[in-house]
Amino acid sequence: MTHEEVAQFLSQHPDFFVRHPDVLASVAIPHPQDGHAVSLVERQSMVLRERIKSLELRLADMLRHGEENDAIADRVVHWARALLMQTDAAQLPRTLLDELIRQFSVPFGALRLWDVAPEFAGQDWAQPAGDDIVRLASSMQAPFCGSNVGFEAAGWMATDPASIRSLAMMPLRVGGEPRAFGLLALGSPDPDRFQITMGTAFLSRINELASAALARLRP
Repeated sequence: MTHEEVAQFLSQHPDFFVRHPDVLASVAIPHPQDGHAVSLVERQSMVLRERIKSLELRLADMLRHGEENDAIADRVVHWARALLMQTDAAQLPRTLLDELIRQFSVPFGALRLWDVAPEFAGQDWAQPAGDDIVRLASSMQAPFCGSNVGFEAAGWMATDPASIRSLAMMPLRVGGEPRAFGLLALGSPDPDRFQITMGTAFLSRINELASAALARLRP
């Protein structure tokens, strides 16, 4: 019989060692670490302990991620509450950005709206944006995270755009409108703060809330 046939036979007859305890007593398996022979039952116990240890590590990792997500959700709620409490429409963009930076400890941030009502045209957040960034924002269907490769938004955040090594950009639009009416950007000198591989679930929620809040500034 081949090894595969033996393994198949034992899997199909799990009571084999119960019926033949003398065979079980004679089976010796090398210890995985020191090479000494151990009984089959002891080796099975080792395998089970390793599986339990692996499951415990996975559970601890899941709990850690759950706690981190809870903390992020709390920050999003606090940020959204600040938006709801701001009654001055002209101050809403500044409140939105400042509270976002404070809640999430982001070094840099900027907000630019290019489709606003005439009474807001003189605000710093309503200054003209380049055609390229306007087209880029409208082409984005989800928040972008990654390295700064010369994005105009980096220049909105710092006098030295090169100091922004990574950034997140969120296009502001109402519902399913194809054209964005602004862009929210966050930046960091840490090249790993906003990675292209990172999840954007919470950024998408922030993006949606920011778009809804700022839509009142449109004509």
